[in-house]
Amino acid sequence: MDLNKEIINAVKSNKAIIGTKESINLMKNKKCKLVIFAQNTPINVKEELESISKITNIPIKMFKGNNKELGILCKKPFNISVIAIKG
Repeated sequence: MDLNKEIINAVKSNKAIIGTKESINLMKNKKCKLVIFAQNTPINVKEELESISKITNIPIKMFKGNNKELGILCKKPFNISVIAIKG
């Protein structure tokens, strides 16, 4: 499935959790099926997501756009670096 469509569907169905801390907590508790981060997400956050992904086997994908574009796609008036999609 197209990543943009998956994000839009998750937002519409209230399955998208926005925020780095919230997404990391969901990953650690294995309560999400996918985590998406913007291209300009800080390197330390990317490394933490990759580390948790290896442990939990939850896939992470990079959104081909910056955090402003991810915020626009999610129809939010703010930048979004990381979102988690609940299963």
